[in-house]
Amino acid sequence: MSTETLKFECETGNYHTFCPISCVSWLYQKISDSFFLVIGTKTCGYFLQNALGVMIFAEPRYAMAELEEGDISAQLHDFDELKRLCLQIQQDRNPSVIVWIGTCTTEIIKMDLEGMAPKIEELINRPILVARANGLDYAFTQGEDTVLAAMAHRCPESIPSTRPQLVLFGSLPNTVAQQLTRELQNQGIQVTGWLPEARYEELPSLGSGVFVCGVNPFLSRTATTLMRRRKCQLIGAPFPIGPDGTRAWIEKICQVFNVTPKNLDQREAQIWENLSDYLTLVQSKSVFFMGDNLLEISLARFLIRCGMIVYEIGIPYMDKRFQASELQLLEKTCRQMQVPMPRIVEKPDNSNQIQRIRALQPDLVITGLAHSNPLEARGITTKWSVEFTFAQIHGFTNARDILELVTRPLRRNSHLKDLGWSTLVTDGESQKTL
Repeated sequence: MSTETLKFECETGNYHTFCPISCVSWLYQKISDSFFLVIGTKTCGYFLQNALGVMIFAEPRYAMAELEEGDISAQLHDFDELKRLCLQIQQDRNPSVIVWIGTCTTEIIKMDLEGMAPKIEELINRPILVARANGLDYAFTQGEDTVLAAMAHRCPESIPSTRPQLVLFGSLPNTVAQQLTRELQNQGIQVTGWLPEARYEELPSLGSGVFVCGVNPFLSRTATTLMRRRKCQLIGAPFPIGPDGTRAWIEKICQVFNVTPKNLDQREAQIWENLSDYLTLVQSKSVFFMGDNLLEISLARFLIRCGMIVYEIGIPYMDKRFQASELQLLEKTCRQMQVPMPRIVEKPDNSNQIQRIRALQPDLVITGLAHSNPLEARGITTKWSVEFTFAQIHGFTNARDILELVTRPLRRNSHLKDLGWSTLVTDGESQKTL
């Protein structure tokens, strides 16, 4: 039995991630009676137009409050303009809640969003939540974390009950949330509610008698708020990503509720059998995570279980307490598969990473959009990490989608070789030759 343990490093590099205000793209669709107001500059507006441009004809429930030079130099009164916008939103859309999304600019000029929101809320008779999803303090998916943490304060107080209550937190498509709810119902465990629900008015009740469990590894701020502010009891479990993670997640919840799990062996074995065609493609292939969406630990654990070798797990931010169970499962999986423990690098320095990629020559690099094309130009096969954020990857049945994403560039390379194409790397650059 190997005594090797996980190795943690911190390089204090910058956050090279997708902007956290992008959380608007999935949250406004999840919470159907909400409206998101992003308070930022033209740059934020351009980003939202590009990232979410496909929704331009769908009358989406989000908008920009664009800061001009007068706002930034404090020559204009922000309160009056935000009040005007919120009154207009109330009149045009009549949402149950308005969510203000702070940006880098609101942080830099010290806009008192928390001070203005209650006054405007009282004027328009609509709840206004403030989420500081800025790229200075937060990485890509932590935008959702700031919104859910703010939302947790507005959940109603739970009524004492003799039966333990379970609330799951994390924004998932309704179909995926229903799948996970059914998996727990099959074990005799009832899910009291989700944070967020499909409607703001249906937010779950919270309190000291409520157990909470997360479905995503980037929700550490929400978990802290639920424990400290709402006195909920956190179930620390691995995350339901991949059949191994989903089984461990269900088992941990069953353990807390004193329920003996039923048929999980067969359920997991069946999923692995269904994945066999993908497993042959990834067997012994190597992967390097540069770090972007905070899903890296869970994805690496699953890919190691699939037979891959993970050289490095770069991650923008690591909360070891919230991810403790996931890290334990990662370590256990490495020992089970008899592979070396991956190096875990928090806030990685991308320049150093590129040197390590050149030395290690992994079969696949999972990276943010900024680095994908430059790496491809140097003969390194890449996959966009943002695709895992927007894909349905949770639960038993969606494990196939993860491997579909991972193997797509590997299959593309294989097809190119079959067609007689090869990749030549010379002086750090590559040429595709026939």
